[in-house]
Parts: sequence; structure tokens; C-alpha cells
Amino acid sequence: MRLGEGVEWGLHCCVTLAWLEREWPVPTGRLAAWFDLPPEYLKKRLQALTRAGILASVPGVRGGFSLARPPERITLMDVVAAVEGPVEPFRCQEIRQRGVSGLGAASEFRSACGIATAMRRAELAWRRELAAQTIADLMAAAPAASAERTRRRYARMGG
Repeated sequence: MRLGEGVEWGLHCCVTLAWLEREWPVPTGRLAAWFDLPPEYLKKRLQALTRAGILASVPGVRGGFSLARPPERITLMDVVAAVEGPVEPFRCQEIRQRGVSGLGAASEFRSACGIATAMRRAELAWRRELAAQTIADLMAAAPAASAERTRRRYARMGG
């Protein structure tokens, strides 16, 4: 499974917004310039995060984005689900019941497909891992100087 780059952008924006809490709301244009991203595309991702209750949006000239809840309460899975929508990496098509493979073995198909079961377990482990990590965890794992460097550079941008 391959997640879109919007997930990476969303996560980086959440961490950056957390570090820039004193500057809220942060304008979309500033965030786009910060990461050298197309503003309109980033705005769509930020709006998805807003609809999901991860970000708060303030309209107008002095508007922008902020975190809608503390970084400890925003999981990586929250961001993935907001940006990507319902992610279902594997869908069993029951191909074991097609063609010659499916002839005369009806009793064999009463139980769940072993492949579908294994893939579902892997998907649940992936979701649990993302749900167990928060924006605060990403902040804590970043180099110690990252937060202060972000604040200084943002201030030099005129923020």
C-alpha cells in the first residue's frame, strides 16, 4: 500500500503548527512557503484535516490554521484517515472460488480465506501502530533544536 504525499504534508504541518502555537492562526501561504509546496494543494489537505477536527481554521485576511486539539490527542492514524479517507489496503475477491480451483469444494469455502485473514491481521497491526503514535510523539522524537529553529525561522519570515 502506498499513501499519498498529502499524509506526509499533513503530519509535517501538524508538527509545525504545534511548534508555532504562539503564532496561531498560521496562514496557508506561510505553511506552503515553509515547505515549498503548492498553496492550493496544501489548502485542500488542511481543509480535510479541519473537517476531521484535527485543525481549526480561521477565515479572512488574518486567518489561517491551528491545531484543534492538543498534539497528544492527534494520532498519526487520525491524519492518515483525514487525508486519505477510508484506507482498505486489501480486499479479498474470493478468487479461490473461481475457475477450476472452485469446483466441487464448497465445504472448503465455509471458513474465511487464510490469505484474507492474514492480510486483515497485518492491516490491524498497521492501524494500531499509527493509532498509538501522536503528533506529540513526533515532536518528542525530533532533534532537540527543531522547535526553536522552527520558531526563529518563522519569525524571520515575518510571522
